[in-house]
Amino acid sequence: MFLISLIDGNLANLFEDVNTKVGSIAAEVGRNPQSWNSGIFGLIRNLADNVMMPIAGIIISLILSYELISMITAGNNLQGFDTWVFFKFLFKSWVAVYLLSNTFTITMAVFDVGQHIVNNAAGVISGSTNIDISATIASMDVMMETMELGELVMLALETALISLTMKIMSILITVILYGRMVEIYLYVSVAPIPFSTMANREWGGIGTNYFKGLFALAIQGFFMMVCVGIYSVLVNSMTVSANIHMALFSIAAYTVILCFSLFRTSSLSKSVLGAH
Repeated sequence: MFLISLIDGNLANLFEDVNTKVGSIAAEVGRNPQSWNSGIFGLIRNLADNVMMPIAGIIISLILSYELISMITAGNNLQGFDTWVFFKFLFKSWVAVYLLSNTFTITMAVFDVGQHIVNNAAGVISGSTNIDISATIASMDVMMETMELGELVMLALETALISLTMKIMSILITVILYGRMVEIYLYVSVAPIPFSTMANREWGGIGTNYFKGLFALAIQGFFMMVCVGIYSVLVNSMTVSANIHMALFSIAAYTVILCFSLFRTSSLSKSVLGAH
């Protein structure tokens, strides 16, 4: 029957969109900035090295000069001056310069840790997120054979509407995944600036909060994997009951929940680590 074939086509497109997009989440969040797009990473590194690093050099010079003056004048206005402060200053300067010169190594190490966590989470989340398209459509065909013409027309409209909704959800999931990576690249592009403030107690809060933001972006991938795991459990526990309409809207609802949960992972990870 034409209507049943039309509905089957809508269902196949619907389930294929869901399977493809959800299956890509784990692959996307498990990649670090270097492997996600080497061209963008090269551009960002050049910007950081050639644009931000000279500014960071000026900042660290001013901060270290301020530190030296503070150390010398701290001893009762030079009355209790101790030459040990020079050794202390040299050590602090060495640490500050070392951190600044290894900015990218340290920054990428944060995302390597995040990638390790995500990959381990992917191994624990063993449930399949795929909907068995052929089996699901076959079971629905059996029920559709018993439906009247009016109900089939209504079901065709429902599947077309839900299929359109799922395409929108697929686009939103792509936006969330790509938006996270763009945010990572933006963070990395200015890394030398916050790294240059680490030597000073007052200005060091900038570097500390920057580290919190980096770890929040890295741990966000783990939260995304948890969302996929929850979705997997919901999908695998779903059964196509006698109410075919409810089954369709359940699949749509699960995917909407997945999309909303992925969107919330950014604020959640920043809240957990106290980044702002």
